[in-house]
Amino acid sequence: MKLRLPQLAIIPLCLSLLACTASAEETPASVLATFKSKFPQHEVTSVQPAPVAGLYEVVVKMKRGGREEYTVVYADAKVEHLLTGDLIDTKTRQSLTEQRLEDLNKISFDWNSLPLDKAIKEVRGKGERKLAVFSDPDCPFCKRLEQDALSKLDNVTIYTFLYPLAQLHPDAPRKATQIWCSKDRAATWTAVMRSGAKLPAGTANCSTPLAELAALGEKLGVAGTPALFFPNGQMISGAVPVETIEAAFKVKAK
Repeated sequence: MKLRLPQLAIIPLCLSLLACTASAEETPASVLATFKSKFPQHEVTSVQPAPVAGLYEVVVKMKRGGREEYTVVYADAKVEHLLTGDLIDTKTRQSLTEQRLEDLNKISFDWNSLPLDKAIKEVRGKGERKLAVFSDPDCPFCKRLEQDALSKLDNVTIYTFLYPLAQLHPDAPRKATQIWCSKDRAATWTAVMRSGAKLPAGTANCSTPLAELAALGEKLGVAGTPALFFPNGQMISGAVPVETIEAAFKVKAK
C-alpha cells in the first residue's frame, strides 16, 4: 500500500504506546532511517521527539504548485504506526501541529526580487512607503480592500500584480488583460476596483505578464486574493482594514 501525504489515513495508536518511552536504541536518527526505508518516495527533512512520550515528529517536504511545502506526521519509535491530524495542548487549547506548520511554511521573500516593472504602479503623496498587492479584478474582497483601505493610504507606492483566479472568476483573465493593455493602467485599475467602472466587452490584444505573475504567486504561496507584501518581509492575506496595513508598515524587517 502506498503512503500518501499529506492525506494520510489515520492509524489508531494503542493507549500503551502513548504512555511508553523510547528505548536507548531508538533515536531520531534511527526513526529517520526506518521511515526512509519504509517510505523512500517521500523526502524527510527532520525528525525529533514529539511533545507526547513515545512519538516522533516527522517533517516531510512536498511540492505544491511551484512552491515547496512541509507537512507533519507522527510516528512511533519503530515506525509501525503513523498518526496525522492536530496534536492539541489541552492546557492552552492550542494546536501544536498548526503552530509547527505555520513556522515550517512561513512565507519569506526578498522585496528586491519582485518584478515591480510587471506591476501596476500607483503613487500616493511622496510614495515613500512600499506595498505590493496580488489582486483579481473580479474578486469582491480585492474591491473591498481597494475601497475601504488602500484608497485611504497616503505617502505610499502601491504595486498591484494582476492575479486573476480563473477557477473562481472565469472572466477575470480577460479583464486583467484589458486593464494591463489600457493606456493608463493605474487609472483604469482604480476606476474598476474603487469606483465600479465597467470595462468594454471583448479582449484586448497585447503582451501581458499574467503567466509570469501566476508562477510568482505560486512560488510565494499566494493561495487567494488579495495578498499584501511589505518590504519588511511581512505578508498579510485578505481584505484587512487600513489600521492593519498602517501597523504592518511600522514593523521592522527581521
